[in-house]
Amino acid sequence: MKIVVIGGTGLIGSKVVELLREHGHEAVAASPNSGVNTITGEGVAEALAGANVVVDVSNSPSFADDDVLAFFTTSTNTLLAAEREAGVGHHVALSIVGAELLPSSGYLRAKVAQEHLIEASGQPYSIVRATQFFEFAGRIADEATVDGTVTLSTGLMQPIAAADVSAAVARVAAHDPINGTLEIGGPERMGQDEFIRVGLGAKGDPRTVVGDPEAPYFGTKLTGTELVPESADAQLSTTTFAEWLAAQAAPASAK
Repeated sequence: MKIVVIGGTGLIGSKVVELLREHGHEAVAASPNSGVNTITGEGVAEALAGANVVVDVSNSPSFADDDVLAFFTTSTNTLLAAEREAGVGHHVALSIVGAELLPSSGYLRAKVAQEHLIEASGQPYSIVRATQFFEFAGRIADEATVDGTVTLSTGLMQPIAAADVSAAVARVAAHDPINGTLEIGGPERMGQDEFIRVGLGAKGDPRTVVGDPEAPYFGTKLTGTELVPESADAQLSTTTFAEWLAAQAAPASAK
């Protein structure tokens, strides 16, 4: 199959492309750098010509509320219209577990808006909702640091390795549309403060991590299990945070 991966040069997309090619598919990495711009529409029709599946793992360059909403709605509408014109039979999108439960977050509101556009489009689709990536632990810590202290929510997370997210997205793309949502997450539940405390400790980072139930998470308050997969058919990966951290610390020759 010809599968076009929008955001195909990023953290998730590049691995999705690699995995699909390993399994014999014609996987095309599409991004503004390759002349495919889903905001302006440049190159989209050409990229989708003859495509069976479109995978959207793109992300907004700005996380400001208005910007991120404009990005996801404009980009998604551009893709859906082009898919109908090209006869694409499957739209796959990567979203976030618990997005609809945290409306105070502008980013999560934008992801919900994206999902609604896909669901109402009439296009056969699959939405993969993932938990937070291990790879973003450093950014979470940096955003919450003041004078060497990292203050974080005690709300639960179930983080996952980006490679496991890519594998799940590639599997979904290679099969028939589910016309619904699949939740994926890591194997372990932990407080957000614990997640970051362990991550910083593994890197010898001297910052102190303090758990505070009132601490915001990118502009919203966690009260419990919003960010963990709770659907009966959720798929959990097997890579633990400790295993992932050990792999990051291993010499390049050993990876």
